[in-house]
Amino acid sequence: YPSAVATLSRRSRDLIQAAYDKSVDPDNFWTLESRLHDFGFRACTSVEQSVIGGTAHLLNFTGTDTLSAAYYAQFELNAGEPVASSIPASEHSVMTSFRTEKEAMEAMIQNFGEGVFACVMDSYDYQRALDNVLPAVASFKLEKGGFLVLRPDSGDAVDSVLAGLRAAETVFGCDINQKGYKVIRGCGVIQGDGINYETLGRILNAVLEAGYSAQTCAFGMGGGLLQKLNRDTMSFATKLSHIVYADGSKRDVMKHPKSDSDKISLPGILDVVRNEQGIPIVYPRAENGVPHKDNILQTVYDHGKVPL
Repeated sequence: YPSAVATLSRRSRDLIQAAYDKSVDPDNFWTLESRLHDFGFRACTSVEQSVIGGTAHLLNFTGTDTLSAAYYAQFELNAGEPVASSIPASEHSVMTSFRTEKEAMEAMIQNFGEGVFACVMDSYDYQRALDNVLPAVASFKLEKGGFLVLRPDSGDAVDSVLAGLRAAETVFGCDINQKGYKVIRGCGVIQGDGINYETLGRILNAVLEAGYSAQTCAFGMGGGLLQKLNRDTMSFATKLSHIVYADGSKRDVMKHPKSDSDKISLPGILDVVRNEQGIPIVYPRAENGVPHKDNILQTVYDHGKVPL
């Protein structure tokens, strides 16, 4: 489970980083660390699961609302030094408890407007909130000087992100960075509804095609990160590859199902070596049994000496 979560999180980071390489100035690359936020605590079957999966995500990003994992990673794995971060953010119950969305946003700005904070925008009518409520609170937000993150939570993900970016650009303006992409002043969008590896890629492509820098958009992944996966998600398996018999003879072994070539396993003692692009590749060990000098494969489980 944690291997699958960590791999999904890392593959998502690779997508975001590719968009950053294309559209974000180097001095803003630090924002990459919080671009994929863990929204998955409530999707987990237990607190224990949230700790295991949430900590796996923290290998790749600092952003999380899974406080159980943030606490565990900080105090059990990192000598008390902070590992994760988050921001004040409203949700629908907060927004609908006020008489109007304008009052709700003004309260958020009053309490958190000097830093980074997020407001969910679709409690009633997302487009109306962008067209009417956002301009109405803009001067108060500018007075406070913080960074506002708009969060759509329904509708088509690509359309919602682009609508939020365009509205924010209209209200707050933008600058063109060194790579020719627009960076909105003091405002951005986070999409946390329906995010998975595929939708993440579609949104990033659309954002760049619309001329916006990837730093203007963040993502929240909930059940798709911590719950909506299983052993087959990354085709994870453990297979026998080499056997030593009681008489000392050795043999490389593998499975090779005639009906499914995807299930072929690798035979022999193996090494993992990064190629020139830094991608880890599996190689059979040399016949003399000496590991490759750059082998990065590590022993995770060792059953010890087996009594015969």
